Amino acid sequence: KVAIKGIERELICPACKELFTHPLILPCQHNVCHKCVKEILFAFEDSFADGGSESSNQSSPRIRISATSMDRIDRINRSGIKRNSLTPRSTLFPCPGCQRDIDLGERGINGLFRNFTLETIVERYRQAARAAIAIMCDFCKPPPQESTKSCMDCSASYCNECFKVHHPWGTVKAQHEYVGPTTNFRPKILMCPEHEMERVNMYCEICRRPVCHLCKLGGGHANHRVTTMSTAYKTLKEKLSKDIEYLISKESQVKAHITQLDLLLKETECNSERAKQEASQSFEKLYHVLEEKKSAALRAIETSKNIRLEKLQTQVEEYQGLLENNGLVGYAQEVLKETDPSCFVQTAKQLHVRIQKATESLKSFRPAAETTFEDFVVDTAKQEDVLGDLSFHSSGLEIPEINEEQSRMYNKAVICWECPGKTDSADIYVLEYHKLNREDESVTWQKTEVCGKSKVLSDLDDDSSYAFRVRGYKGSICSPWSREVILRTPPAPVFSFLFDDKCGYNNEHLQLNPRRTSVESRAGFPLLLGSERLQVGCYTTLDYIIGDTGIAKGKHFWAFRVESYSYLVKVGVVPSNKIQKLFHNTHDVASPRYEQDSGHDSGSEDAFFDSSQPCTLVTLGMKKFFIPATPAAPKDPASRILPLPSSLGICLDCDTGRVGFYDAGRMKCLYECEVDCSGIMYPAFALMGGAAVQLEEAVTAKYREYHDDI
Repeated sequence: KVAIKGIERELICPACKELFTHPLILPCQHNVCHKCVKEILFAFEDSFADGGSESSNQSSPRIRISATSMDRIDRINRSGIKRNSLTPRSTLFPCPGCQRDIDLGERGINGLFRNFTLETIVERYRQAARAAIAIMCDFCKPPPQESTKSCMDCSASYCNECFKVHHPWGTVKAQHEYVGPTTNFRPKILMCPEHEMERVNMYCEICRRPVCHLCKLGGGHANHRVTTMSTAYKTLKEKLSKDIEYLISKESQVKAHITQLDLLLKETECNSERAKQEASQSFEKLYHVLEEKKSAALRAIETSKNIRLEKLQTQVEEYQGLLENNGLVGYAQEVLKETDPSCFVQTAKQLHVRIQKATESLKSFRPAAETTFEDFVVDTAKQEDVLGDLSFHSSGLEIPEINEEQSRMYNKAVICWECPGKTDSADIYVLEYHKLNREDESVTWQKTEVCGKSKVLSDLDDDSSYAFRVRGYKGSICSPWSREVILRTPPAPVFSFLFDDKCGYNNEHLQLNPRRTSVESRAGFPLLLGSERLQVGCYTTLDYIIGDTGIAKGKHFWAFRVESYSYLVKVGVVPSNKIQKLFHNTHDVASPRYEQDSGHDSGSEDAFFDSSQPCTLVTLGMKKFFIPATPAAPKDPASRILPLPSSLGICLDCDTGRVGFYDAGRMKCLYECEVDCSGIMYPAFALMGGAAVQLEEAVTAKYREYHDDI
């Protein structure tokens, strides 16, 4: 038998770190005290009400919500909740055992099962721990006697005399079930928490919890696979028994592992002390270098100070000599008393030169030394940055690389990176970025910690370039910074729309996906029937489709992808007053009647061709981007043909009346022209033959997780 005192670790609540009290089984199968669950929910409500501040965590000294759990507050939109009852309103919280988000549903705590088995084991442990402490009778007059048995039906403890009085022979109470003295009273029948009048008689294999027949008939387990309680009891008991027998049979192996772990513990202690010693020595070297530099700097300042003081003191003494009856002036006054001309001239000539110099210095006074020590200011900005990055570097930790192909700059930025060895050797990554600004010489990196290999950023400015770098951390060891990658944001806020399946949509030639984010032109049987016009010299017309949302003002940007197999696609914008003309235009732009080069040399074909178009479009197809033939465009047709980017973007500025066509991957403008924005402008697309257009998906907070799952 396993000693009851050896299982204390399994009887500790992960929230309060004390023995379980009325434990509840969470959906993740972990156990938490009933009181702890309520305190956690109340703590979350207070955090919402206080905006997630740290001070809101002080209402319960037994429960401390971790920083990771506090981050989850942002996911729940329950701000402003005030606690005004004994029942918490919140039903979502992180499990203290596994940190998974637990949703208790509408019934909240009332929908959780109480773990009576665990409660009984805890009670046996308590009794073993306090064997000397007796359980007293609940009905004796003071002083109470020690109880000898407890009634499970009455939920009370009795001494022999009181038990006979309250359970007389020949009455219903005489049939009550009694056990040895205990404080743990459990019901004989386990009732369903959702249907309080029904007993649980089945076991849901999907949710792994007991249910009643009403749960199976019309509740949340209607379509789940269930089994009888006896079958579940037998199956689970057999599995548990076999697993326990297997573990007991491997006792020698477990002891060997424990011995090995004990050795590893000692080795870890020794290695950590050695690492501490080496780190201390490294910092001592830095301290020594800094102390030497400090001493040298202080000596230089002290030497400069002494020289300056000496110069200034000498200058003070010289000027004091200019005072009456003092120094040079006093000496000159004494010389003036000489009456012998020969002696006077002999002394006065040199004295006169000194007096003249003193007079000139008096007229142009200038201190003999500077009082400021600006030349002795130590610039430590670079060294502070280097010391700020000081950490444990390891050659075994790979340097991550930012994947520019997977990274996107759209309505938000998603930055992706990977390790060259395709191994996730780091525990956490730190992504830093800053905006490139030529005017601002100082660079301030913004930092964010990421557990995965991608991060969505939403605080970037439009039409700006940003530099990104990333490094990995494994404990206190970090890798060097990755190569900096520069990405540019869209030139304007992203405009969201779907393809319009009502206005002019030709479902015979075009096919939309259910989400209306992609359109495909199929060269099928209807197109084959339409080709009969080829006999009279007319080609098949373009099939147009527009966006379901228009733009009235401002500057907007949207992006899309044209499949590489597409034969002919036109993209651009169309005003609302020309939409009807767009879909009912009988002229065929691909018809020989409108061929630009009709054989005439007047050039009037180009003017007529441009003016006849109801919208502003550029032509794409066969993996090429065609710059329209305009007076400003190159004369050579070959120079007007560019490779088709993987993603294209359109920037419409209604205020200035200009539209630009961009390489959305590099945010580089390929072509820009004027456009009439007198009406509401709509995105326009035209397809012919086999072609397809896919709208770019907006970046969300779960963007990379969604794509990784796919």
